[in-house]
Amino acid sequence: MSQVTVASSPAKRELPPLMRLSDAAARQLEHLYKTAHAGQTLRISVTTKGCSGKAYDMQFVNAPEPGDDVVKDKGLTLLVDHKAVLFLIGSEMDFQQTDLEEGFVFSNPNEKGRCGCGESFHV
Repeated sequence: MSQVTVASSPAKRELPPLMRLSDAAARQLEHLYKTAHAGQTLRISVTTKGCSGKAYDMQFVNAPEPGDDVVKDKGLTLLVDHKAVLFLIGSEMDFQQTDLEEGFVFSNPNEKGRCGCGESFHV
């Protein structure tokens, strides 16, 4: 009689968080949630745009869309379009302010490059 050996399943590795907020992004988002966008939630998606193919899209919404992922960080909530999850895993959203412009920017480990103008990225 032969003996059957069952291979143990490989150890599951922990996935990085879907998204994180920098301290500056959290402060700015908290300010927006308390003022101009009270009662709304920031929803992030990835659209087809620009010369590199993908661009971040952010909109304030009154309710999540079906399938949206809920991200909670630093006491704040934001939504991620379920179609954008694979593009955003491990990303950090920051808020940067210079003399000429201000806005949310992404540090995304999945990006393989950006177009020259910075409007779009590719993975």
